[in-house]
Amino acid sequence: MSMEQSPIFRPEPSPKPTKRSLMSSLMEAGATTLQRPSSFKEDSYLASNLKPGEQRALQELKNLLSSSSSSKPLTMWGVPLLGPAADERADVVLLKFLRARDFNVAQAHAMLVRCVEWREEFGADGVVDEELGFKELEGVVAYLHGRDRAGHPVCYNAYGVFKDREMYDRVFGDGEKLKRFLRWRVQVMERGVRLLQLRPGGINSIIQVTDLKDMPKRELRVASNQILSLFQDNYPEMVARKVFINVPWYFTMLYAMVSPFLTERTKSKFVIAKEGNVAETLYKFIRPEFVPVRYGGLSRPGDLQDGPPKPASEFTIKGGEKVNLEIDGIEAGATITWDIAVGGWDLDYGAEYVPREEGSYTIQVEKTTRIPASAEEPIHNVFTSKEAGKLVLSVDNTSSRRRKVAAYRYFVRKHAV
Repeated sequence: MSMEQSPIFRPEPSPKPTKRSLMSSLMEAGATTLQRPSSFKEDSYLASNLKPGEQRALQELKNLLSSSSSSKPLTMWGVPLLGPAADERADVVLLKFLRARDFNVAQAHAMLVRCVEWREEFGADGVVDEELGFKELEGVVAYLHGRDRAGHPVCYNAYGVFKDREMYDRVFGDGEKLKRFLRWRVQVMERGVRLLQLRPGGINSIIQVTDLKDMPKRELRVASNQILSLFQDNYPEMVARKVFINVPWYFTMLYAMVSPFLTERTKSKFVIAKEGNVAETLYKFIRPEFVPVRYGGLSRPGDLQDGPPKPASEFTIKGGEKVNLEIDGIEAGATITWDIAVGGWDLDYGAEYVPREEGSYTIQVEKTTRIPASAEEPIHNVFTSKEAGKLVLSVDNTSSRRRKVAAYRYFVRKHAV
């Protein structure tokens, strides 16, 4: 039997703020701007939301496909695009190609035809079931993990492992190896598309999170350019948002230079977070129980295979603040299990059990310890009470001026009598 209580959130008084230089204030303002959620509003693909010109373009594209197609059924990602079997899903797919070409019907048609030819030549419909020999890259380089707050599948990309020359040569050592890697990367994308509904008003795109930490950009230039080209040409409007994390200073400078040349639609999809702000950025879009532990979340590899994870509670810790989380009402003999993570850590954490009986001694469950910023694992612990009382989790950020996001979850199980 399990039981949960509502914890008591007790922040201790913060010390008086210290003065900051003008430069520090400007840098903080700039970082906040880069992390601010964009104004992008995903297309619903509902017919009622289409403008008259867009509706005409959709019909023109259908007519053009009908007049130019052979007797062979035309399908894309398992969706029939023509004939009696075509339904509202066909409109979603066709609108993706139209939007990718700003509703230029001729260009959208040419793009779609080339995509059909590429899929047949590449064997894209069957690539999901192939064994390509990249077990060591699964869950590390490119992988699907959970969903965002709106229900989009999330695909993480991290190429930092290739800073190791041996690993790089093993994967990209020659043309054949590169070709097989590109096929594997398409496989990951196809698995993501299979998670989409491709229906008006449904979940029709994924979220991409790209980790730039330790990425050897020069060595990966050929592979990254080919991946980008493949996805732009053959997976139009399949990405609702692109989140870049652990962004180095030069990337921020580069983005500032190219930003004036990007369309507002493209810029609205970008979210850029510098190193140290990863968890805070991801929590805006993804619940912490779905964020991988390496990025300040509570989700370990394999956690999602057994169904939806236990929801977590979120809170923030101001700079100069200490927070105590009290889980009260615990009975004698009960077992308490908890997880807690703080984005960017670099603070003190401890846990103690306070018996309800007057005169009983407080038990130090976890000695107060400095958790470094480099920590990539949440705290996980279990405690069995001998007396009724409460568990107090202490998170001390008084030595820092930075606000931090945090998440925790717990459950209390009574032992059968």
